[in-house]
Amino acid sequence: MTGTGAPPAGVSVHPVPGLPEFGPGDDLAAAIAGAAPWLADGDVVVVTSKVVSKVEGRLVRVGPGEDREAARARAIAEETDRVVARRGPLQIVRTRHGWVVAAAGVDASNVASDALALLPVDADASARELRAGLCRLLGVDVAVVVSDTFGRAWREGLTDVAVGCAGIAALVDHRGAVDAHGNRLETTQTAVVDELAGAADLVKGKLAGVPVAVVRGFARSRRDDGAGTRPLVRDPAGDLFPYGARDLVGARRATADLVPRPGELEAVAAAFRVASAALPEFPVVLRYGGEGDGAVDVHLTDAVTTTTALNLGALLGAAIVQLHADGWSTCWEPVATPGGSSLVGRLRLGTAAD
Repeated sequence: MTGTGAPPAGVSVHPVPGLPEFGPGDDLAAAIAGAAPWLADGDVVVVTSKVVSKVEGRLVRVGPGEDREAARARAIAEETDRVVARRGPLQIVRTRHGWVVAAAGVDASNVASDALALLPVDADASARELRAGLCRLLGVDVAVVVSDTFGRAWREGLTDVAVGCAGIAALVDHRGAVDAHGNRLETTQTAVVDELAGAADLVKGKLAGVPVAVVRGFARSRRDDGAGTRPLVRDPAGDLFPYGARDLVGARRATADLVPRPGELEAVAAAFRVASAALPEFPVVLRYGGEGDGAVDVHLTDAVTTTTALNLGALLGAAIVQLHADGWSTCWEPVATPGGSSLVGRLRLGTAAD
């Protein structure tokens, strides 16, 4: 049995077919305006980042005889701000944009076999430029979302999320609002541009050659360019998983295999500062060890108890992960604590001997 009557008004998603293969210097706004002259005020235009990267020349060319995987590894290293996790050839990294993504967003799909695509330098600026171009060509007030395909922690499968936007608020903040049952919302912020990117990908697809879609009927909360996607980048102080993965930590070297180098105390202090974000009420004191011994002494400010020992273990483990992520080798040497001594151990740093 089928229902009768029209459904209520809502959001609809429309593909924009007929777009050409893009290359560096092409006019993206003109191509979209020509393929979608039906754009209207209030629409949200969702464009895959690959197209933006192509027209902006964000491509790495693989030279004659060069291995494509070697070129890809080099591009990933150049785009990486910090390695978050590594297992075999797979790397999850934080890019200089602030995104945590596999392979720093370097992509070999939907490009020629002698090229690799990088993420746009500033996808928010790209979105602003495209929005202005569509307004100039068609006289419409639209929002623009630049999307890319990301994986999700603890979930299989990929989905599109926003890496740039203009003309729309990236986050809708519901904190302080009261639900129908009288509960006050404490943490709810909705990443609406991610939701729009995912919805648009339902009609764009990965293999259909449709890089642009239009979402119609979504109630935008702003009409100026806005703050872009910066509000989506989580503040490090609120990151519960800042220390990377166990796979980053290589086998510890014996002390004799470590070659000391300058900056040990500064490196350890920086690692403990990052680690202590998880244990802000647990202070330690770091002092450089004996002259030439390449060690940093770790002192507790409180008496050694089961609780302080457990806290130190958690803090030390997080600091060691951070140090290994930064390229240091480590060796922890616990020290027996005679009465009145605050010294609990020495952390030796170095690089693996050649």
